[in-house]
Amino acid sequence: MNNRFQIGEPFETTVVAVTDSTIFVDLSAKSEGVVDRAELNDENGQCKVKEGDKIKVFFTGDVHGEMRFTTKIAGDKADKSMLENAYNNGIPVEGRVEAEIKGGFEVKIGSTRAFCPYSQMGFKNKEEPSYYIGRTMSFIVTEYKNEGRNVLVSNRKVGEAQYNEGIAKLATQITEGAVVEATVESFEKFGVFVNIQGFRALLPMSELSFDRVDDPASILQIGQEIKVQVIHTDWKNERVSVSLKALESNPWDTVENTVKVGQKFTGKVVRIADFGLFINVAKGIDGLLHVSELEGITASTNLKKVYKVGQEMNVVVEKIDQANKRISLKSAASVEQEETASTYMSSQSDDGETYNPFAALLKK
Repeated sequence: MNNRFQIGEPFETTVVAVTDSTIFVDLSAKSEGVVDRAELNDENGQCKVKEGDKIKVFFTGDVHGEMRFTTKIAGDKADKSMLENAYNNGIPVEGRVEAEIKGGFEVKIGSTRAFCPYSQMGFKNKEEPSYYIGRTMSFIVTEYKNEGRNVLVSNRKVGEAQYNEGIAKLATQITEGAVVEATVESFEKFGVFVNIQGFRALLPMSELSFDRVDDPASILQIGQEIKVQVIHTDWKNERVSVSLKALESNPWDTVENTVKVGQKFTGKVVRIADFGLFINVAKGIDGLLHVSELEGITASTNLKKVYKVGQEMNVVVEKIDQANKRISLKSAASVEQEETASTYMSSQSDDGETYNPFAALLKK
């Protein structure tokens, strides 16, 4: 006789072998427990567990010295004593949805008839009541009274448990800093939703590229497989953010090879602020043309009425602050004016007089 387990007692164990019909589990003893493989086969007949996997099972009895376990209670296992054990220990039970009745569904579990309210049928993707009739589904016994004459069950709780178990598993794999495979699902104004192992994560617009991207469809396609880096996880609220640009080299790391003080650029206005214009001068690198550098602008001028995003402007790099990722720009027109003035003021004629363009002309 077995004295180690009580009927219906839950037990977490490790799969030690899988055969065509049986799954053997570790009992931390010379003997092993057995589980019917059919319980853990998918719809294609493939076993969902392998040697070394951890699974939760429930003791159903000792048959001719063989310790038998189950992952759920169904069929001939679902007598009243097992149902009561299922209620006390949270063991899933398998039942057939017989009919729709007032307030919910009649469910037959073995020889016992149970009731599942509408609110407890289905999880996440709910279907019309007719969808469930005739289906064999898993339930959790939420109430067991009058020796099994009043039994309430919930299919929703099974879905919730499976979902939470999946989320917990994903949380160990999708960690901050991890590089993972993702599939592009949809485009939104604020970014892109991607699928990572069935979980929906957000790729924000700002994380698409070091270049400014206004339309994600310009660089990605629905269904495209991409690699992303996980930059933030909040599993309590089931939110994950990922980045494409985190896997690119940061242009600011080598800015000295791309942008130099005194260098002239024709750049596009990418953002307009009260204090000036941000102008893109190289891939992923914007510089600030301060309002004081803009001609004909006063303190009361609304820059957004004078300049437009996308407008091209000629600028000269005045200062580079690599540590703080800042570049100061000057208008190329104002630089040319300064250079002309400087040339005029510093140039002198042969007799020491200040340079006079008209006098120089007469000497020719």
